Amino acid sequence: MALTSRLIAFACALTMALSCVAPAQASVRIKDIAGLQGVRDNQLVGYGLVIGLQGTGDSIRNSPFTGQALQSMLDRLGVNVRNQALRTRNVAAVIVTADLPPFAGRGSRIDVSVASMGDATSLLGGTLVVTSLLAADGQTYALAQGRLNVSGFSVQGEAERVTQGVATAARIPGGAMVERQVADQLATLHVLSLELRNPDFVTAERVASAINVYSRENYKATVAFALDHRTISLTRPVNMSTARFIADIERLTLEPDSPARVVVDERTGTVVIGRDVKISTVAVTHGNLTVRVTETPQVSQPEPLSGGQTVVVPRTAIEAQQGNGRLAIINGANLHTLVRGLNQIGLKPAGIIAILQAIKTAGALQADLVVQ
Repeated sequence: MALTSRLIAFACALTMALSCVAPAQASVRIKDIAGLQGVRDNQLVGYGLVIGLQGTGDSIRNSPFTGQALQSMLDRLGVNVRNQALRTRNVAAVIVTADLPPFAGRGSRIDVSVASMGDATSLLGGTLVVTSLLAADGQTYALAQGRLNVSGFSVQGEAERVTQGVATAARIPGGAMVERQVADQLATLHVLSLELRNPDFVTAERVASAINVYSRENYKATVAFALDHRTISLTRPVNMSTARFIADIERLTLEPDSPARVVVDERTGTVVIGRDVKISTVAVTHGNLTVRVTETPQVSQPEPLSGGQTVVVPRTAIEAQQGNGRLAIINGANLHTLVRGLNQIGLKPAGIIAILQAIKTAGALQADLVVQ
């Protein structure tokens, strides 16, 4: 009876250990790995002026475009300053950028980013004057205006300067109002296309299969077809809105596939190993050779009244030290075995990167090695 209890306990412990070692199967939603073709943001850009600065704006002499823009703005407001020399330092020329989200209607607000163009030292406390935001077609899609939110600051005295963050860039949350809506025909389309964010043939087929399983059960039809490693064609059922159809598709879950890849960054010592990375059986050793050269020059002083000269005699000490390199056999059938084998050698990130590069050169690393 006692032996049976011990066997049951051992079996439970072994099951728990194997469950910890086995890789977890992660299921993700289709909406997290794919997007509807044509549904994207549009970039907007505009040129404007920031006013209300405390002497930290552009100098008109070094930034003539600021003076020209200021004169044009005052002309539109009925103030004639064409024949006068402007000496203001509380105005700065800026570039305003924003992303127009899809289906943004007229009157909705979007965030904008503001960055200085001239020699202004800080935009703190400034206010953006009404600025037209243009798209790639040259049409105005939004108008931006408002008080700037600057996260950095710069304070300078006669002998010291303190700077934190970037004081010449700012944001205006909800600072632009949409005036023109991007035309879309999504509601009238019968055939739609999903695009994978990480193209892969296996993932595309899995997405199409998951959609077809759902469509056969609910729509009594096959609606998905993988065109290539990026695009999945969808046929919208009759008498169903596009929004409802896409909402049903995006809730489906599956396990995406990815190529075996190892990414290393030698500057930061970062090593990222994909789940499907495998390595053939290899023997690895890694040792460090340190050579230290020390110069200790000595002064040679002659005896009194000997007629000799005082000279500097070089003294060089060379010491070579090589660390013990332990030979380890790595038979990485999967990611866990590879990581466990590298940890047994006891290496730092720089050594792991060197070993991975050597294993790839030897042809034993069955994955793409990306060095950043």
